[in-house]
Formats: sequence, structure tokens, C-alpha cells
Amino acid sequence: MINKIVAIQGDHPSKLNPSTDTTIFLAHEIQKKNYRIFYYNPKDLSVINFKVVAKGFFIKFNYKKKKFFKILKKQKLELNKCKFLLIRQDPPFNLEYISSTLILDKIKGKVKIINDPTAIRNISEKLYSTKYQKFMPHTIFSQNIEEIKKFLKKNKKIIVKPINSYSGNSIHLLTKFDYGFFKKFIKKHDYIMCQKYLPKINLGDKRVFLINGKVFGAISRIPRKGSFLSNLSKGARPTNTKLTKKELKISKLISKNLKKEKIFFAGIDFIDGQLNGDINVTSPTGLKTYYDISKKNLALAFWKELKA
Repeated sequence: MINKIVAIQGDHPSKLNPSTDTTIFLAHEIQKKNYRIFYYNPKDLSVINFKVVAKGFFIKFNYKKKKFFKILKKQKLELNKCKFLLIRQDPPFNLEYISSTLILDKIKGKVKIINDPTAIRNISEKLYSTKYQKFMPHTIFSQNIEEIKKFLKKNKKIIVKPINSYSGNSIHLLTKFDYGFFKKFIKKHDYIMCQKYLPKINLGDKRVFLINGKVFGAISRIPRKGSFLSNLSKGARPTNTKLTKKELKISKLISKNLKKEKIFFAGIDFIDGQLNGDINVTSPTGLKTYYDISKKNLALAFWKELKA
């Protein structure tokens, strides 16, 4: 009998916000089924004597207390003793992230890992959307400054973002070409994504939750006044929303394809009915916020689909 343990690879709980955090929301739900939560940081993941081990701690989450978590016991654990393992650290999708997926590959035959480490290594959150460009605003992926200059000239107003960043970080809205800016930006980020600006972002985007090949719901996120960023971490306001027939059709297609790629949990975004090209597979968020505004508990659906 496999131990009823869920391991979470993530940033330290003290860095998390319980009022919005999806990791805590998922952990809190599975605790109700008498699973124990073992928490560790990617830096504490090792291969020792042919075994994948992590130095971390057993933890209990409690929304009712001001200090929402209690560390029960610090220890080193062989991760193949867990039933499930959630990869939940924030990107950036860097070499440390890639190395941790290569280590976890060694135990994925014994432990159900969400999302599959090989799959998240193969699916670049931005570049994966090149398969779906017909559903997107005009977009290029490049580090060639001349190509970017032509793209800006054609589209007049563009959004520029790094391929491997997250949470609305390092995103710029540009109307004029600045060679110095792009030289610096590309030197720091290598390949970047440039996309035609959609002015209706001021009405909000739609974040769609995909679990096990199915569409489970969506929220709208409305940027704060004067901002074009719809990330909740950048002050956007969440509201209930419904998907249009077109958005639902695209969501079902992507969800089905992601399941074939062994991605169990993902988030995709629409702006003005168009896919924005961020296919969130590394550490999708929004489930707690969705619950707070809709009273629909997708953590229940998550664990039910995993047959926990």
C-alpha cells in the first residue's frame, strides 16, 4: 500500500498568500482525505544511492488560523514513498527547473507527478502556442531586432514579453521602436514574444481552467485603472465570466491536446475572444480565486480526476 503522502515541490509556504494561492488550496483539500503533505524546495532535491530524495518537512494547512501553516516534522524523504507529487514552484523556466524535471523523471513510474516532468520540460509556455496561432492576435517569436522592427511598424502598438517569465513580469507595451531597449531586453531574455496589442484588455481577459483534458470553468481578470496587465498579482480584479462558443471550442481542443501530451492541469487565457498564447503548465493558478467568486471548488474536481 502506497503511503497517503502528497509531496509538493515549491517555494517556501511563508512566501505564499493563502487568500489567493492555488497550491495551499489543493493541499488543504487533500488533507481532508487524510493525506499527509510533504513540502520541499527544488534546491533540496537530490539523487543519493540511486534514490530520489528531498530534504523538507511535513506540514498542515489551516485557513482559520492567522499563521495558515504548521511545520510538523523536518526530515529527508524518499519521494517514491509518495502517492502524488505536485510541481508548484514559480517559474522562471530556467536550468534549475529543467534539472529538477530530469531528476523527477526517474520516479514518475512510481509516483503520479502533476504535471508530468517530461511534459513540462517539452512544453514551453509561450512557444507551445505556435500550434494555435490561427486563434491568436498577430504574434512573432524572435530575437532578431530587424524582424521585431518590421513587426512593430506593421502593428503600430505591440506587447513584448520574455518567453520564460511569469505573472506579468517584464511585459512592455510599445508604440515606438527603440533599438537600445530591444538590444538590452534580448540580451537579458534571448527569444521574446511580440504580439499585436488588443485594446479590449481594459475589459479584462479570461483565465480558463483545464483539468485532465476537460474545461472546468473560467474567471475574468480586469486590469486596474491605467494598466494593461490582467495578472491578479499585478492588481487585477477577478469577476465571474462565461466562455463564448468559440472560446469553449478552442479551450476543448487545447485541453484534449494537452492531455495527450500528459499535461493534467493547465490554464489558458483569452483577450477579446482571442487566445493570448500563454499556455500555463508549470504552476497554473486561480483555483482559490475561482472558488471565492463562484463557490465552485475545483480542488475537489482536481483530486477526483486523479482518483485520490
